[in-house]
Amino acid sequence: METLYRVGATVLHGVLDSIKGITVVFYLDKEANRKLSQPTTKPLLGGSVLPRTKESLSSSQPGPAPRTSSSSSLVSKRIEESKVLKRVLQCSMLNGGIFMLSILFFEYAVLPGLHLFLWYLFRNSTTMTTVWGWMQPSLSLLFNSLWVTPLFLLSKIVNSLWFQDIADSAYKFRKGRPQLMPSISKLIADTLISLLIQILFLLQSTAVKYLPVPVPFACTAIYMVHMSLLCSLYAFEYKWFNMGWELHKRLTYIEQNWPYFLGFGLPLAALSELPNSIVISGCVFSVLFPLFIISANEATPKVDVW
Repeated sequence: METLYRVGATVLHGVLDSIKGITVVFYLDKEANRKLSQPTTKPLLGGSVLPRTKESLSSSQPGPAPRTSSSSSLVSKRIEESKVLKRVLQCSMLNGGIFMLSILFFEYAVLPGLHLFLWYLFRNSTTMTTVWGWMQPSLSLLFNSLWVTPLFLLSKIVNSLWFQDIADSAYKFRKGRPQLMPSISKLIADTLISLLIQILFLLQSTAVKYLPVPVPFACTAIYMVHMSLLCSLYAFEYKWFNMGWELHKRLTYIEQNWPYFLGFGLPLAALSELPNSIVISGCVFSVLFPLFIISANEATPKVDVW
């Protein structure tokens, strides 16, 4: 009984940690940019401290005096500023405002409107059924081929870049400089093996969902456990990668502390499974995932011995 209580408390702890990104995203940039604007200090001979700004650092270096202007300093500061909130909003606009809404508009506005127009035009039910029978699949195929598929591929590429940008910015201003792996070959091998494991785990969870089990909802529950752990791995992978953790260490850490990561990935897995369409489900995941990246960066997993 005590073990069940500890497991439940740890799962709840993971759920609460996962929603932190919703609030952190609004003040993370402000704190990071304020930290950037604070001048560093340089000790003097008498033990006093003199603020060191970028201009003083530049003037102390040998060589000709650099040409500075107000516009160039503003540009350099703008480049250094954290853009976590901006990237999160861009992900929401691309995946939710453009991609998902365009699909919903086509499915629930364009097609029903055309169906109503045909019904008004052809009062003969046989004629309307015949025309709509070839028009509806043709329009759906055309829409999916010329709009959904290209935008889906584009969003995957753009999302991967924005997700990485969000993770790196959040880690940099919270934890410091990322500690990458020392070898390029090890980095490539780690990435490829990690991708392969994620694909195999996703296929396993999908296969479990459709197993013939006599207990009702048992397959769905097992499937949600798989997807919750996989969502946690997705979110924490950016942080652990920046910490220099290799794949075996990341997987072992999730395995040993599975109740926490089950709770952490449960909200994202549950919300992504609500839509019936796989494409809409992917849009929901892409809209929410940046917040879970930030939550993973802020979270301190509850470690326990089971």
